[in-house]
Amino acid sequence: MRKNLSTFILCCLTMAAKSQTASVEKSLFGIQTGFLGVWAHNETKLSNQIVLRSELGLDSGIWGGDYYDKTGFLMTPVITVEPRWYYNLNKRVAKSKRIDGNSGNFISLKTSYHPDWFVISNDDVNIISDISIIPTWGIRRNIGKHFNYETGIGVGYRYIFAKQAGYLENKSETTLNLHLRIGYTF
Repeated sequence: MRKNLSTFILCCLTMAAKSQTASVEKSLFGIQTGFLGVWAHNETKLSNQIVLRSELGLDSGIWGGDYYDKTGFLMTPVITVEPRWYYNLNKRVAKSKRIDGNSGNFISLKTSYHPDWFVISNDDVNIISDISIIPTWGIRRNIGKHFNYETGIGVGYRYIFAKQAGYLENKSETTLNLHLRIGYTF
């Protein structure tokens, strides 16, 4: 009888330990680079599945064609605030997959502002400030202990402050967020 009772208690304790809810990291700092830019970010835990990602970086652009004598390249600053919901953490834990470093699938509301502070370019160009709000779906996975990759896609709204640059009226348009990044977490 004692043997059966001990086995039962041990099984209950094991199940209780397994039933804890998965959680995102308390705070996460890192850098990422992609095809068109470089960014430093912080993710701060708001709940077990929600983080607030703040990001400061340089977005890049390339242009050229029949009307330009050369191919142009520019880098301009960007400030981003992005609440993220990592919705599949419990499922990943149940399948014995990694969730460290906030490895999982996410849905976010990416809000980015491009200020007219400076431009790094091989041509004489001016940047017009804009703000965008883009609902995004994405994934983040870890490679080893510190490296990760991330991809996401979303369609949203962008407002361009054209009056500040001398145009008659501001402009709004639909915009796309398509990113593929590799990064390092500290």
